[in-house]
Amino acid sequence: MSADLPQFISVGKGDSARQIAVRHDERGAPGVLWLSGFKSDMLGTKAEVLAEWAEKKGLTCTRMDYSGHGESGGEFVDGTISLWLEEAVAVFKQFCKGPTVVIGSSMGGWMALLLAKSLHEASEEMEGSLSGMVLIAPAPDFTEELMWKHEFTDEIKQEIMEKGRFERPSEYEDSPYIITRDLIEDGRKNLLLGEPIITNCKTIILQGQKDDAVPWQHALRIVEGMAHDDVVLTLVKDGDHRLSRPEDLDRMIAAVAELAQR
Repeated sequence: MSADLPQFISVGKGDSARQIAVRHDERGAPGVLWLSGFKSDMLGTKAEVLAEWAEKKGLTCTRMDYSGHGESGGEFVDGTISLWLEEAVAVFKQFCKGPTVVIGSSMGGWMALLLAKSLHEASEEMEGSLSGMVLIAPAPDFTEELMWKHEFTDEIKQEIMEKGRFERPSEYEDSPYIITRDLIEDGRKNLLLGEPIITNCKTIILQGQKDDAVPWQHALRIVEGMAHDDVVLTLVKDGDHRLSRPEDLDRMIAAVAELAQR
């Protein structure tokens, strides 16, 4: 099916079932899977550039929107890390049939690492395999390490715990981000930093040192956790969180191409 229009798969059961939008173009191997960031979608600049590159190279390309994001069903305020991971795993199992390079941006980096963990722990045989990862300003554990511990004041924490939500102003759009107590508490069930991170593949991390959302030191903690796998960290001295300038996009594509050639 052409990725000009999304197709939808159902993830979850009963009241938790939601319709997840997927844009999938079946071509050659290896494939690439795009995982977006928090409140981002699969039609962003980096995702579109990746899709165009995959088409030129004749590679399978899969993109998805988490529930409450982009073209998928559901409400953003109902989302949690566990639910969005469940959706990413479902898309991988259904659409990524061969060796696949996963590209995760910001929260998508957390999703990519959790996906790798899930695949590593899975006992069932699958057609697809994780052959490499490119993480762009990856933000594993951001709900706890970046928001709860460093950004939120005691007053904000109290509001989240008592009212169940906090309206966090967004730098990227007019409407605020709704941070729920469920998101924070569920995030604690999915923490990765401070323990060994197993991917069983090579990982390339691209991180801007002028990133005001995810400090570049956060990437160092990821590298420290990936002691058993091949990992390369590139610090972009003048790079911001988005890393969407032409030179940043070239760097992303070069990283994906390197892993695809492996």
